[in-house]
Amino acid sequence: MPASGWQQRGTFVAGLLSEAVCMRGENTACVEVRLSPLIARAMLGVSPVDLDGSTIALDDVWGRQGARIREQLDDATSWEDRFALTDALLARQRGRGPTVDPEVAWGWERIVASRGRVRVEDLAIETGWSRKRLWGRFRSQIGLPPKRVARLVRFHHAAHRLASGESVSQIAAECGYADQSHLHREVRAFTAMAPTTLADTPGLKADDVAWAGRGVGDAS
Repeated sequence: MPASGWQQRGTFVAGLLSEAVCMRGENTACVEVRLSPLIARAMLGVSPVDLDGSTIALDDVWGRQGARIREQLDDATSWEDRFALTDALLARQRGRGPTVDPEVAWGWERIVASRGRVRVEDLAIETGWSRKRLWGRFRSQIGLPPKRVARLVRFHHAAHRLASGESVSQIAAECGYADQSHLHREVRAFTAMAPTTLADTPGLKADDVAWAGRGVGDAS
């Protein structure tokens, strides 16, 4: 809080982004919740397509309930209380909205398990759907087409390997990039950073602690 005593409180929802959400300020504290795209629509009550990669106020999604959870978090006196409030909120919301098709869930899990290296054509064949139908269902239910999802999942894996100190050349070779330049372009496209800069990002380094044991497809 600045010397003037000014404070800003708020809640927001970020879509499945191609760019990072950054917050700046002194004495900043927040509760971050990551939802698997498989349950995000059911939990939020809004289609990921409607978010379209944007960041909006939680109040715009949940109305008065969004404002109420913000007030409760403000009043909580410990992190244990904040986490308990958040868990209770998510438990109430779960299952209220539409679920994704089993084929979409299976496709997402295949993409995550392969770390983004599965071919979309193979997914379509294995689900028994046409490529167009698979593309459309992913887009409407998860928010992105499967090829874009695979690209993001592959990048997520590569970024965390960068943060662990592995070489760019090794990561590029083992994560399915054509060469180091290809990986460099992907890092630039998603973060506007160079790989070495991304590797030193504090938030990325903290992921293995904050989200220990959880993968890209997990709900948190």
